[in-house]
Amino acid sequence: METLASLQNHFLIAMPNMDDPFFARSVTYICEHNGEGAMGLIINQPVELSVEDLLTKLEIVVPTENQQLEKPVYAGGPLARDRGFVLHSAEQQWRSSVQLSDDLVITTSKDILEDMGRGNTPSHYLLTLGYSGWEAGQLEQELAENSWLVIPADSDILFHTPSHERWQKALKKLGVDAWQIVSDVGHA
Repeated sequence: METLASLQNHFLIAMPNMDDPFFARSVTYICEHNGEGAMGLIINQPVELSVEDLLTKLEIVVPTENQQLEKPVYAGGPLARDRGFVLHSAEQQWRSSVQLSDDLVITTSKDILEDMGRGNTPSHYLLTLGYSGWEAGQLEQELAENSWLVIPADSDILFHTPSHERWQKALKKLGVDAWQIVSDVGHA
C-alpha cells in the first residue's frame, strides 16, 4: 500500500455514509500521523458538560462569571474517555504541551486545567475527553475505502464555528454540500 504524507494538522471529515455512530458526521483534528498510526480529536461532538463543570468535578476552584469556561467539553473519541486533551492556541505552553503546528498546541497535563481555573486560559482552546486512534495502515485503509475526506486544519472552523456547523463548514471548504456527495457509484 502506498504511504500517504502525514495528515498531522488536517481535518478528517466523515463521509455521509459513515455508519460508525461515534464518527457519523464528525470532524476530527489529526494531532499525529506517522508509520505507527494516527491520533486525533473529534471537534464537533459536545457532551453535556461545560469546562467549568469539569473543573469543578476535578475540585479545581474556578472564578465566577468566566465566559471562557462556559465552553462545552467534547467527546474526542472512543479511546481513554476519562483522559482530557486541550487543543489550544500556541501563545503559551504547559508541562506536557506538544507543538502541532505554528499556531496549535495540545496539552494533556493537569497544570493547564489548574491555570484555567485561575482564569489563565489560552485565547482559543477546545477541551476533549478521549481521543481517536488508528493503528499503522488503518487510517490509510479507511481513506482508500472513501470513509473520510481530508482538508488542512482551519482555525476558524476549530475555534470560531459553532460545533453543530463544523461538519457542513468543513465540507464547504472543499466546495461541496453534503447532499452532493454520493457514496456509491455505478449502481442503477
